[in-house]
Amino acid sequence: MKYKVLLTGNNKMIINEFFTYMDLSFECVSTSERYDDIMNHIKYVHPDVLVYCLHGENPDDLKRFVNVENKIKEERIPIVIVGDADECEQFLRIAPSMDVTIYRRPLSTQKLEEAIVKLLKQKRPENVRESRSVTVRESTLKTEDVMRVAEELLAQLAKEEEKEKKMREEAARKKHILVVDDDSSVLKLLKGYLVERYDVATAISGKIALKFLETKKTDMVLLDYEMPVENGASVLAKIRENPATRKLPVVFLTGVTDRNKIMEVLSMKPQGYLAKPIDMEKLSSTIKGVLG
Repeated sequence: MKYKVLLTGNNKMIINEFFTYMDLSFECVSTSERYDDIMNHIKYVHPDVLVYCLHGENPDDLKRFVNVENKIKEERIPIVIVGDADECEQFLRIAPSMDVTIYRRPLSTQKLEEAIVKLLKQKRPENVRESRSVTVRESTLKTEDVMRVAEELLAQLAKEEEKEKKMREEAARKKHILVVDDDSSVLKLLKGYLVERYDVATAISGKIALKFLETKKTDMVLLDYEMPVENGASVLAKIRENPATRKLPVVFLTGVTDRNKIMEVLSMKPQGYLAKPIDMEKLSSTIKGVLG
């Protein structure tokens, strides 16, 4: 006889171990950490235990999870927390009064399986399981309701997978930087330094830079402050005036050393300020600070 286990949490490795190595003892179903998803699975799956597999959850995630306790108490479903020592301690700090059983890693798959089976035998005697099985059989009569909820859950999971896919694609995409300077040697130097980590475009004047931004997107601008015709201050002012580029990060590059001039530069509230000749390490740290 198998126990039904509802699995949630960020630790996909542990969840995979349940499906792969504990299938003799458990019938496993996984769900997201969203409250509505957990509640729907509890309602229609009728798990014998809820296992929260911790891995890097932030305090807000754990606080939201606490909200499921009342419903789970009604269903007399034990809650098991699995994680390393630090993750379990964090959980206990956030939910000190929550009735849970904690298993700290490292713990072998076999030991974890045996511990949960023992817990379920203690907390859920056979006569309780039999009475609940009647409820399960009765609930299966409402096939249309079950199918509807299943379809809703599948649709929600598909949306979440699509969102995660877009986030992965965004993370994999190289950030784009537009370098603007009237000195071609500076453009060549900076592009050569940055091109391995970023997509880099260059503009030899402010006018060309603004033309570029009319049709193309960039993640930030490295902007020379002193240029003929269209200087950095003028370019930044036009960037801020345009709703499409208003929030575009701009870092000034300048050889200005006069204090009053520097204050003038900073008064325009750029996202950064780098003095020429450019310190490449400082340039890297500034870009990382702006782009993340």
